[in-house]
Parts: sequence; C-alpha cells; structure tokens
Amino acid sequence: MSETSKSASGLVGDALGHVSALVRNEVDLARAEVNENLKSAGVAIGLIVGAVVVALVALNVLVAAVVAGLTEAGLHGGWAALIVGVVLAGIAYAMAHKGTSDLKLSSLAPTRTAENLKRDAEAVKEAYNED
Repeated sequence: MSETSKSASGLVGDALGHVSALVRNEVDLARAEVNENLKSAGVAIGLIVGAVVVALVALNVLVAAVVAGLTEAGLHGGWAALIVGVVLAGIAYAMAHKGTSDLKLSSLAPTRTAENLKRDAEAVKEAYNED
C-alpha cells in the first residue's frame, strides 16, 4: 500500500469515527430532550386531572345552588353557592386550557435535536465539499 492510500483510509476511518460519535451524541441529546418534554407532558396531565376534580366540585356546588335556590324563597344562600360554583368553573376552565395547550404534539417534539442534526449535516457536507 502506498502512503497516500494509508492516509486516505486513515482519514476515512477518522471520519467514520467522528460521524459515529456525532450520531451517538445526537441520540443521547434526543433522548434527554424527549424525557424533558415527557416531564412537561406529565405536568400538563396533572393540570387536566386537577381541572377535572375542580370541575366536579364546581358541578356539585352549582347543583347545590340550584337546589338551594329552588327550595328557599330568600335565595341569598343559593346565590352565594352559585357565585362560588361559577368561580370554581372558571378555575377549572383555565387549568384545562393550560393543560391541553401544553400537551400539543409540537411541544413534545425534540426540536433542538432536529436543529443540531441539520447543522451537523451541513457541516459534514461542507467538510466533504472542501476535499
């Protein structure tokens, strides 16, 4: 073998080693990013579960308000329960809205990893185009 072919095979071997390490690092980054996004999804699911609990309490209060309003002529107790029920329903809506917006698939995708892969691919293309 000539010295040029040894150099070329050495360069190819080095390039393959670098590409392999780069792919490994990107897979590790993607895994870490997905885990981070799944934690955010867990919080969002917790908000939705909390919203359901608050909504059930609100429903109970609203039903009690209707019953109290129908059974009492004075209705001041029922109006108070109605106000509390509406406030709880508003809280439940806000929690559910926040939870569902945090669960969009686009927020779970590993966007930083995709950007890094594009940048790495461009760097590899540039390196091979210079040769």
